Amino acid sequence: ALEDMERLLKEYDGRVSSVIIEPLVQCAGSMAMYNASYITELRVLCDRYGVHLIADEIAVGFGRTGTMFACEQAGITPDFMCLSKGITGGYMPLSVTMITDEIYAAFYCDYNEGKSFLDSHSYTGNTLACAAANAALDIFENENVIERNTGLISEMKKLLDGIKLLKHVKEVRQRGMICAIELEGFDPQNRVNLKIYRYALDHGVLIRPLGNVIYFMPPYTVTAEELGKMFRVAADAIKSL
Repeated sequence: ALEDMERLLKEYDGRVSSVIIEPLVQCAGSMAMYNASYITELRVLCDRYGVHLIADEIAVGFGRTGTMFACEQAGITPDFMCLSKGITGGYMPLSVTMITDEIYAAFYCDYNEGKSFLDSHSYTGNTLACAAANAALDIFENENVIERNTGLISEMKKLLDGIKLLKHVKEVRQRGMICAIELEGFDPQNRVNLKIYRYALDHGVLIRPLGNVIYFMPPYTVTAEELGKMFRVAADAIKSL
């Protein structure tokens, strides 16, 4: 994949402004997961060809992959980082775009120079959302959330190991507090995902499969007992097919 990326950057040298990635887990791509080393090497390529690296950490940020931000596991700093969701604990919609000092300085100037980036959003600075974000960040800082999640991550791995031998299970994968169960052997026309959704809902668990992939991204307040029920219902749903 890195060879293909460098080939494209070389072919379109001078015409590519940025590379956008969802670090470690492609949540919109059926929870595909990849090694942090790819991101490390991609940072090198972006620097070599003068291309900005944009990290979409809207889903994977704030501890979801096991570290506060997924890029930490690659030991890199992106030029842009997009954040949302976990920043307010899910209570209010809020998003943040972070940039490097270098990019900030490129637009910072006297007003009369006319190169300032005069950007704003329709719902910028909502006081309730910002208050929720401050409260969530206080919890992260004061309650050692990332460290506490290690126990939940281990519990999820144990439960996931119990599912991977089931019939129709092609692969199981996990990255921190994200896990996925990929199924095989079904015609897409059979709407297996809908059957799993309905079975789980009838048994008190809300699951939204992505095609043939069942995934879990539980809240950090989840208990071991609740995790057990989630995975047990998922396993029973697979067995019922």
